[in-house]
Amino acid sequence: MSNDDFDENSADGREPRADVPQELTGRRRLIAGLWPPRVTRAQLIVALLLFGLGLGLAIQVRSNSDSNALRGARQEDLVRILDEVDDRTQRLEDEKQRLDAQRTELENSSDQAEEARRQTVEKERQLGVLAGTVAAHGPGITMTVNDPGGAVRPDMLLDALQELRAAGAEAVEVNGVRVVANTYFSGDAGAVEVDGRKITAPYVFKVIGKPQDLEPALNIPGGVVQTLEKEQATVHVLRADDIVVDALRPAERPDYARSSGQ
Repeated sequence: MSNDDFDENSADGREPRADVPQELTGRRRLIAGLWPPRVTRAQLIVALLLFGLGLGLAIQVRSNSDSNALRGARQEDLVRILDEVDDRTQRLEDEKQRLDAQRTELENSSDQAEEARRQTVEKERQLGVLAGTVAAHGPGITMTVNDPGGAVRPDMLLDALQELRAAGAEAVEVNGVRVVANTYFSGDAGAVEVDGRKITAPYVFKVIGKPQDLEPALNIPGGVVQTLEKEQATVHVLRADDIVVDALRPAERPDYARSSGQ
């Protein structure tokens, strides 16, 4: 090795490495400076702040998009939707007051055991209505869906049921089949089944609940009635002071679950 070579490679006081090229090109020097990346704590904090800002903007944009649908609605439609929200709020407030009254009765009753027994019997009756094991009657509506073209699909009837439940339906019967919490619609258009039982048009919903809440829920813009009418079906809703729902479900004993008192 010449003296010139020795001076060039030893300028920094270190011996030259045999496995590293003695001269790096500009491209290799750029790559060596960028990789592996050296992230400082400040850079990491800035990155997290930018991520949070982007997420907030995305949520804001989506929220604005959701409100655009109401901005285009007519004034009477907005008033109807607002009234429905107020009615649901009032139902929840009434339920709260009823529960508060029950608690007060239990606390102030001279014979708490008898009062508890009476409330237990009443609760059992209410649960029987929800489970479909006892008949029920009260004010409500009858909704009849005629489907001359056989175009009404099971999911459309399920949407109608969900809308009625949201409006406060307490007991429902469809073509002689009692609707309960796990009721399902299946089949095809014109060949609908409810919980595995085939039903045919016209589809008749007997619904117990507050008629002033049930009927408007079906007629909201873009709701159940408009969807069914697009399939050339006709929907008739009739209010009544006394609707009888007497289709029953057999009481089923669970295979594994037992009450904590046993």
